[in-house]
Amino acid sequence: MFFNVNDVQQFQSQKDFIDTALVPLLALDFDDARIKQSSSAAEYLMSLTAFVEQQFKGRLMLVPPFSYTEQTKPGLSVNSLKEDLQKAGFKHVIFITSDYTWTSFSEEVDVIWLPAIPLESMDKGVKKTVLEEQLKQIIPVLTSKWFQV
Repeated sequence: MFFNVNDVQQFQSQKDFIDTALVPLLALDFDDARIKQSSSAAEYLMSLTAFVEQQFKGRLMLVPPFSYTEQTKPGLSVNSLKEDLQKAGFKHVIFITSDYTWTSFSEEVDVIWLPAIPLESMDKGVKKTVLEEQLKQIIPVLTSKWFQV
């Protein structure tokens, strides 16, 4: 499910089943030397999270990305966002990112870190295969959260 009117209405009526919010943490860097790498990582993360959403539609909602720069990052409160999502009815709030520094928050929030893979030069078939392989790494994390007592 995506954060749009139709999916949100379905979420509101089926909160017991749609219990997971997936939040992309998206680093933006506009420096001339790093903007291409930043946009490539953003493309990867958005493609991957859309693919995850497609596989788990009806179980999780993909919320819009939480975007930041290195200058704005220290002021971000992922804990507050997690709390807001939990108040809305999500039992599980999982952050996903290509920025390794977020792994230091794993005591406070659930973070999935995957290194960015440049998808821009791949044809559709190869891109799908890569995303399927990445999904295989995400499934155990999601299922472990879902089956915790």
